[in-house]
Amino acid sequence: MGQLVSAGAAAAAVTRVAGAASGTGEASSQTAAKPERPGGEHSVLSQDHPFTFIDACMQAWPDAQFEQAHRHGVSAYAVTAWTPNATVDSALKELMFWHLVARQHANLFVIETAEDVRRAKRERRAGLILAAQDGDWIGKELHRVEAFQRLGLRMMLLAYNRGNHIADGALDVNGHGLTRFGRLVVDECNRVGIVLDCSHTAARSTLEIIDRSRHPCVFSHSNPSAIVPNPRNVSDEQIKACAARGGVVCLCTWGPIVMKAGAGRRPTLDDFVGLVDHVAQLTGSADHIGIGTDMSLGTYPEHESDPWGTPDYPNPAAEYGKVVTADIRSPRRYVEGFDDYAQVVDLAGRLQARGYSAADVGKILGGNLLRVFDAVWGPARQP
Repeated sequence: MGQLVSAGAAAAAVTRVAGAASGTGEASSQTAAKPERPGGEHSVLSQDHPFTFIDACMQAWPDAQFEQAHRHGVSAYAVTAWTPNATVDSALKELMFWHLVARQHANLFVIETAEDVRRAKRERRAGLILAAQDGDWIGKELHRVEAFQRLGLRMMLLAYNRGNHIADGALDVNGHGLTRFGRLVVDECNRVGIVLDCSHTAARSTLEIIDRSRHPCVFSHSNPSAIVPNPRNVSDEQIKACAARGGVVCLCTWGPIVMKAGAGRRPTLDDFVGLVDHVAQLTGSADHIGIGTDMSLGTYPEHESDPWGTPDYPNPAAEYGKVVTADIRSPRRYVEGFDDYAQVVDLAGRLQARGYSAADVGKILGGNLLRVFDAVWGPARQP
């Protein structure tokens, strides 16, 4: 546990999905073509790796193999606790579902403190960090922020792609910053201990959130637009502002925001590590980098369409759908070489091969986020 698992040893430690998912043991070594595995199924590790891996953004669905969630090499999953643009009633119901899941599975528990993440690693269990990808559920009722924090909410976006009464969304047209009410929401998140997440949020809003917050903020699943100019990605200005206040930019393995314009192919693990390099060079260290895969445990549901029509928001995945796949359930929606949680050991090996120290790899995989969690959730938080 104290020694770095080499790329070769890590690969040997992986039991692939064909055996793990069915409970039949090791996967066959035959090289015959197999049907593509469902994107929500992941390999298990027969032995743990030494890092505390925190996935800053993911989804889980009722058919997930929750009993295996602690064996994928992940210590803490920041699970999207409810469907974005929720009402307070639907948000409450979906949030409480995760408490039920944790109660039903001894290998899982709901994270409340940074020490809980460390405990998950020590006990080889998996923690669920309850995260919201919108602030619509708050309405104009500020007390709901504290109420949901007491129910386990620990990280949240203020706006999801579209603008709302708090801030502007990344895909909307206004370009507005925080509203007057939004400033109160930022202050209240600081007071009660909720990490402010700036992904999916318009650039001006993110800069104002970061500037106003007394605590470090994160981008839970965004990539540098200087390398991949996608409306879901973030500028070097946003990255530097986040880092300057002690925050973390969690780079995302979701293919549409990794694939460079005109690439014409599925992005690879090396393409993803190139994004790590960009942020490390921009900020001067590995101290402000994390990972937010946006992957799923279980079957990602099909998106519903409104028969009355939907706003013409930009589609960040349009080009990827033409070049690679439009199937939102396919593992090919993620970078080749990191479309399976257990491949985090391959990412660790690739980072070291690129010159990152074991200490830096530990920071990138979870240590940097733990520092933010300590600041926002821990004793340093002001009442």
